[in-house]
Amino acid sequence: MKRRDLRMLLVAAVLGFLPVATVAAQEPAFDILLRGGRVLDGTGNPWFRADVGIRDGRIVRVGDLADATAGRVIELDGRYVVPGFIDIHSHADQGLDEAGAAGSEGARRRAAPNLVSQGVTTVVVNQDGRSPWPIADQRARLESRGHGPNAALMVGHNTIRAMALGDDVMRPSTPAEVERMTALVEQGMAEGAYGLSAGLEYFPGIWSETSELFPLVEAAGRGGGLYIVHERSSGMTPMWFWPSQDDPGPPTMIETIIEDIEVAERTGVTTVATHIKARGSDFWGAGRALVDLIERARARGVPIWADQYPYNTTGSDGNTVLLPRWIFPGGGFGGGPRSREAVDYASRLTEALGDPLRSEEVRLDIAHEIGRRGGPENLVIMDHPDETLVGKTVAELAAEWNAFPVDVAIRLQLEGYRTRPGGARLRGFSLSEIDVEEFSAHPWLVTASDAGIALPDDGPVHARFYGTFPRKIKRYAMDLGVLSVESAVRSMTTLPAQLLGLRDRGLIREGLVADIAVLDLDELQDHATFFEPHRYPSGVDFVLVAGTFVVDEGELTWALPGVVLTPGAGRESNAGGESNADEAAGC
Repeated sequence: MKRRDLRMLLVAAVLGFLPVATVAAQEPAFDILLRGGRVLDGTGNPWFRADVGIRDGRIVRVGDLADATAGRVIELDGRYVVPGFIDIHSHADQGLDEAGAAGSEGARRRAAPNLVSQGVTTVVVNQDGRSPWPIADQRARLESRGHGPNAALMVGHNTIRAMALGDDVMRPSTPAEVERMTALVEQGMAEGAYGLSAGLEYFPGIWSETSELFPLVEAAGRGGGLYIVHERSSGMTPMWFWPSQDDPGPPTMIETIIEDIEVAERTGVTTVATHIKARGSDFWGAGRALVDLIERARARGVPIWADQYPYNTTGSDGNTVLLPRWIFPGGGFGGGPRSREAVDYASRLTEALGDPLRSEEVRLDIAHEIGRRGGPENLVIMDHPDETLVGKTVAELAAEWNAFPVDVAIRLQLEGYRTRPGGARLRGFSLSEIDVEEFSAHPWLVTASDAGIALPDDGPVHARFYGTFPRKIKRYAMDLGVLSVESAVRSMTTLPAQLLGLRDRGLIREGLVADIAVLDLDELQDHATFFEPHRYPSGVDFVLVAGTFVVDEGELTWALPGVVLTPGAGRESNAGGESNADEAAGC
């Protein structure tokens, strides 16, 4: 009803022409009323039965609203109302930055269908040390185009390191270069970033020293931000290490966590060790040691946290290459620039094997990579010209061919796709469920996808692109009982909100933004597999971003209501209210 019409009705009521009760009945109390749900408010507390009233994009009432009216009333019949999930480590930035008008592929990608279908309403992007520059320009583009979920931006360490050091990055930085990087962090924070992200296993962060990080993290902290850091190594060795080429003693995941703790303790800035893992068959079971390091540090007040995706395999597209990069053009350094020229990789391998010394080095490095990727029984062929090989493991082929696993890797290249590194697409299941479960159980562990935006016609992606959040609740809470459903929801809502300093979302509480998901736990299930990854989950019935449906009755709406979040805005909008994410999260 228009405000002018309402004024006329009020005047009529005052003059005695119309009962005041009739006036009230003309205007629904809420835009949306979620009635009869079980509210898991995100704090980790048990559910309680309540109705949720939404108006102007915010939660305005939580309680018994049996007599209330609304523009739309949704009877939930016991389904669960939870805060929208906050994905603290997302690679959605490229998809959110796609151009295109309504109905275009770009607009469909910006809707982030694979993420909102899981209940995700906010993504934290520019991860692993990579960010566009300047942050202000990225922000302006995103705001002009519109997107499904909200976005929080980070400053990328690798980006600013390359800016400060130029082409000469394969060394420690100088004090003057650190000062330049510090100024860039301050600039990014002033332009609306939520903190600093680092990718210390990637180019050019692999050449940074811990001392370089202290002033940069402190600068992010002065701006109210946090530090999210990709490990230097995720197991016994980093991805760039080859026994034939590198000196012994590369950093392990244990040393990575020790470094993260040192940075957090020295700076006092909230630090998130991102997608924590114990990678490689020779490192399985080390999760307990990593947990002990973190818990001892937290016991003495160090602000160290971690996030995790709930899968036992890594790598976005499953393109595991067992052959050492150094035999191929541009492959000398892990994470560095690679050649884009058409290369006959089979010929390059044949050439290397023809030299007795290089042949021995090639075999040594292949054996190392097989172990780092989980062992031959955990390496699955996903694509090969000989379709009879697809679905088999390297161990099965070794038995079938009466060959060593190293020779299987060589044969896959020589008989496979000659212009594809490795000759085949393999996926290594390099993590142990023992460690995945170990990490999942702890209250300082945030659930995150490490996923980008995908559409069903895209090529191979990790199942986490479509299944992370439902899988954490269904498999690890409901089926395995590693943690409670309440704790799983907390790891996706109030906990990341707390770390980001958000005060206006992440909880089901009056006055907060209506970023909400409605789950049917009886139907909740991730359906994405590694051979069929583009499959949406079930049991996520409604998802709202600021009161706008992005999923409605289980169907995508392709709406673009998300905003680029502004640090401090949530605190201001909720000033004087009852919401306090730090207290609510119980941490």
